[in-house]
Amino acid sequence: MVDNRLLVPLSETQTVRQTVGYAVQSGLEDADELEIHLVVALPYDAEVPEGEQQIAEAKRLLSKAERWGAEDAGTANITFETDVLGTDEYLFGPRDYADVFGSYADEHDVERIVLDPEYKPGVTSSILQPLERELDAVGLPYDEAPVERPARHERLVGTGTERFDRHFALFWISFGFYLVLGDPTYWFDLVTGVAVAGIVSFSLANVTFSFPLHRVESPLRTLRFAIYVPYLIWEIVRANIEISYVILRPSMPIEPVVTRVDARVRSGLPLLALANSITLTPGTLVVRANDQRLIVHTLIPPAREDLFDGSLERAVRFVFNGRAAARIPTPRERGDAEIVGGDEL
Repeated sequence: MVDNRLLVPLSETQTVRQTVGYAVQSGLEDADELEIHLVVALPYDAEVPEGEQQIAEAKRLLSKAERWGAEDAGTANITFETDVLGTDEYLFGPRDYADVFGSYADEHDVERIVLDPEYKPGVTSSILQPLERELDAVGLPYDEAPVERPARHERLVGTGTERFDRHFALFWISFGFYLVLGDPTYWFDLVTGVAVAGIVSFSLANVTFSFPLHRVESPLRTLRFAIYVPYLIWEIVRANIEISYVILRPSMPIEPVVTRVDARVRSGLPLLALANSITLTPGTLVVRANDQRLIVHTLIPPAREDLFDGSLERAVRFVFNGRAAARIPTPRERGDAEIVGGDEL
């Protein structure tokens, strides 16, 4: 009979190794026999390219964590169980993660969760504090591992190659934008453009890009974005025509409703691009974005149908992840879209 069972959610952080060690040490202080459940909760399901990649990375992390735990356990009586959670659903925020952990804990009689202070389940920043609040809400005991955290500036500065890539990319982005506003054939604009781009690159590169740039994938994304812009302009023009047609009709058949769409794009820049694209398209307005969950006000039925068909979602996925990532079911087919309120809201 196992005396103590612990659940340890894992993610690729600089403190995950210490967290596993703390779970082993603290668990053995309270019991002679210990069962540690090492889990990785995925923000993507297994049906899309991101999901398949995340599952492979999760299994590698679980394998490493199990070896770490065995090293720390020594001759102690410890059993390790590993699992990947969230493969059949989308986890959009701390509440979803807390619910998944709570269900797993109930199923396996887990008594306590050991949390990594830097826990980041597939997102760009830690969700520890809101996750702790949600764990309190579901009544699941937890313990934050007392680990030594790395200095924050190391992640922002990066290696010399990463710094060069950031400065180089931001310089040309700033220079190109400056020439769009000015005259690329006038020598004065060229000189001042170089000066302005240099200042912007020197002062803002490390905060503009909080992640390493890929020398192959980043240019490809830029090229795909150049393809996306005309498509977005066409969608805006088409939506303008539809809105104008409705407004000019005497009956003015508008149906303002509030909808929910769970978008299958990553948090951060991809989600920002999708939300802004939806808002730029007449007839739809993003009123709130909570992780990948978008609350969108739609004015007319065609705008709502286009939103539920996910054309902009697939286009944004194409920009950031390539052609294969765009081949996914629509939000309507996935059950990720619904009307949550009418014009009375």
